[in-house]
Amino acid sequence: MRKIKILWTDDEVEVLKPHIFFLEEKGYEIDTCSNGNDTVDLVRQNTYDLIFLDENMPGLSGIETLRLIREIRTDIPVVMITKSEEEELMEAAIGSEIADYLIKPVKPKQILLAIKKILDQKRLVTEKTTTDYRLEFSRIGNLIGSAASRNDWIELYRKLTFWESELEKSSDQGMSEIFKMQENEANNSFAKFVTKNYLSWLDQRDTDGLVLSPSLLSKKVFPQIINNRPLFFILIDNMRFDQWKIISAELGGLFRIVEEEIYFSILPTATQYSRNAIFAGLMPSQIADAMPQFWINDDEDEGKNNFEEELFRNLLTRKGLKYKWSYNKISSGTEGKKVNEKVRQFLENDINILVYNFVDMLSHARTEIGLIRDLAEDEPAYRSLIRSWFIHSSLFELLKVLSSHRVRIVFSTDHGTIRVQNPVKVVGDKKTSSNLRYKTGRNLDYNPDEVFEIKNPEKAFLPKTNITSRYIFARNKDFLVYQNNYNYYAGYYNNTFQHGGISLQEMLLPFAVLDPM
Repeated sequence: MRKIKILWTDDEVEVLKPHIFFLEEKGYEIDTCSNGNDTVDLVRQNTYDLIFLDENMPGLSGIETLRLIREIRTDIPVVMITKSEEEELMEAAIGSEIADYLIKPVKPKQILLAIKKILDQKRLVTEKTTTDYRLEFSRIGNLIGSAASRNDWIELYRKLTFWESELEKSSDQGMSEIFKMQENEANNSFAKFVTKNYLSWLDQRDTDGLVLSPSLLSKKVFPQIINNRPLFFILIDNMRFDQWKIISAELGGLFRIVEEEIYFSILPTATQYSRNAIFAGLMPSQIADAMPQFWINDDEDEGKNNFEEELFRNLLTRKGLKYKWSYNKISSGTEGKKVNEKVRQFLENDINILVYNFVDMLSHARTEIGLIRDLAEDEPAYRSLIRSWFIHSSLFELLKVLSSHRVRIVFSTDHGTIRVQNPVKVVGDKKTSSNLRYKTGRNLDYNPDEVFEIKNPEKAFLPKTNITSRYIFARNKDFLVYQNNYNYYAGYYNNTFQHGGISLQEMLLPFAVLDPM
């Protein structure tokens, strides 16, 4: 095994001999240097794992030497060592992307700790994460077996999301595979839980505190409207709880999270149903019956979410609410910039609704465009792509502006998504819906043991286009494929992100309230 090779530059290098001997005894290979110019030459000629760099040297300073090192190698961790504690100097060093910063005099063990923190961090994180997850594995398994309420599943999903993020930092692939098996077990159990209880939830939705899509605004959003404090309700289409955690991590220093909860999407977990239900404050069949001009059935060609503004206006009228409000849907960077130009107008409103479609567009693009599928090959890569979008988005720019005003921000979504892997055969006629996670139609043929079926859509408050129409929902990572050309479509859609069915990722959705710092 190759020794870790370290370069230590200091104009008083002779004084460091005890430190050098100490590190060599620990198995490190140390080169020394007394000035910046020689340091740059050594970096050109050798491969170093780490550099200790004195800031205050004759000739080239440490900061100047660091800049020249970065022109040669951008990936070598550099620890700056100095006698000075001046804030300006520290900021200059940190701005030059150093790995650590130490104040003289330094002790051998202090140096050793810096080395381990920088070079052994991945190994140490892996070992600790693996050990911790092993301890938690049994507890999570017990939770999966005993979860009997919605709150149990919310707690369990939070744990799974946390450990998915933690194991992502680890290089132990074995633990990652074990986690995937446990997550799969959880989703299978959750699907059984939903199948058993979903229809009863709809009967009890106004009496037991359950927040479903139609009650999100009334129960969670409207109570956040405070006099003389504009509310911004930001709905990111198709955003999962784990993706929200990635986004929220970027808001530190701008906003503090006042409240973070999880609510349940209705079925189907698809924009046409869940988002229309949110803005109407009604279940889908109630929208279709009361406002048929605003409901488009699955077998019709028009856009299914073109009337959200009208549905919201109707909701306010029904409830007798006199809010001053705005509604904007953002599907491109250009639209986002135009919205950001309206900030002054927004600050005069009681509530501003902003719907961002990027995550949903990314999900569809990943299915249809090979390059995007390669970029977002797995869950971590998909989250990384969403983070990259957010930090460069017009939404983030808007939030930076709003952070300096007395506003309140609410983040949420209409449904989540899941990466499907198991095709399930279904037969339907030409009017059967095309979604891969649910189907509705009159001539459906399927194995009832493989889906959650609703034979009577009225009980689930779902519209039906024909007297014999029914709905079926895929569970966990299943996706519904027609028998014709089965092998082609099973292969084409395998490992794509889909929504509409039953899974923790699609149904358990983030709701967060934020205030400026």
